Amino acid sequence: MADPRTPIPLARRRGLRAAALFGLAILAAAAAWLWVTAGRESTDDAQVDGHLIPISARVGGTVVRVLVADNQHVEAGAVLVELDPRDLEVALDKARAELADAEAAAAAARTTVPITSTTASSQVTTARGSVQQAQAAVEQSRKELDQANARLALAQARQREVEASAAKAARDVERLKGLLAKDEVSAQQFDAAVAAADAQRAAVDSARSQVLEAQSGIRVAEARLKQAEAGEAQAQAGLRSAQTAPEQVAATEARARAAEARVLQAKAALEQAELNLRYTVIKAPESGQVSRKTVEVGQVVQAGQPLLALVPLDRVWITANFKETQLRRMRPGQRVTIEVDAYGGREFRGKVDSIAAATGSRFSLLPPENATGNYVKVVQRVPVKIVLDEGQDPEHILRPGMSVVPTVYTK
Repeated sequence: MADPRTPIPLARRRGLRAAALFGLAILAAAAAWLWVTAGRESTDDAQVDGHLIPISARVGGTVVRVLVADNQHVEAGAVLVELDPRDLEVALDKARAELADAEAAAAAARTTVPITSTTASSQVTTARGSVQQAQAAVEQSRKELDQANARLALAQARQREVEASAAKAARDVERLKGLLAKDEVSAQQFDAAVAAADAQRAAVDSARSQVLEAQSGIRVAEARLKQAEAGEAQAQAGLRSAQTAPEQVAATEARARAAEARVLQAKAALEQAELNLRYTVIKAPESGQVSRKTVEVGQVVQAGQPLLALVPLDRVWITANFKETQLRRMRPGQRVTIEVDAYGGREFRGKVDSIAAATGSRFSLLPPENATGNYVKVVQRVPVKIVLDEGQDPEHILRPGMSVVPTVYTK
């Protein structure tokens, strides 16, 4: 065994010193790397995002003009596609005619309301007058019938009286005839009795005629009474019909309101026809670059059919999917540098705008359900929206879908 007090050779001491210095250098480099990277979070699971605006036809028709090409930049309001407007022009003319017809019908209905009101009021007044006249006629007919009954009673009493007198005169003639045969009375007395009997018979015939006349008068009076009562019933029915005037006026007003509603419907149809005609000219809703153009001249398109897409390159942002363990100190407003793969790592500056409300897996078609089966913990990723600082992309070279590497400075 070597003596520990034996001196270490010079070469060995130099080797140990070099090893120690190398170790110190490694520790210093590690410390420097930790110091430099402390307060930063980076990911390569990130890409440029932007709005992809689908341009679709709002009405069907035949394409007559296509004024843009793929990848062409257009300004807001620029005409992109034109459809044949002739069918919709015909529909617009029809809508205008229907509106004019509805307005005329509404005007006529409005005019009918005061006329109906005035007419109904007049009918009520007239009907009440007719009822009063009919009631007066009934009362008069009843009085005439009473008078006819009184005349009949008087004629019948007269008839009975005359018949009694005639019977007595006939008996006197028979009695005097026997006396005349015995010459107990004179021929003059007998002739006077015969004349009196003839006169009584004539009176009887006259009384019977008066009775018949009175009976005929009763029948006439009864017929007049029935006629007057029928007239009163008819007048009462007319009054009841006329008293429905409020309902008639209400019905007329309802028809007027319905006509006004049809005017509103016709106006709405006209506005829709005008809109449909304007929809034949398809314009860019905002500035952007044309992409995915599928429309050609002569093509028949349907409402809602996609024609092209518009990408506004002046409003792009970065969507970075950081691990959930990287979000502990990340907050909106923190500074970010973005390296773009397509341009050799060219850096852009921006800031954290917002952090998504859920992990990306929760928005998938079939989100994971950790409550079933064997659980295996997987680090989730949370989308973070990063917006570029003003003036970072004046040439609009960033395209949605490009891969980038953002670095968030959390300190």
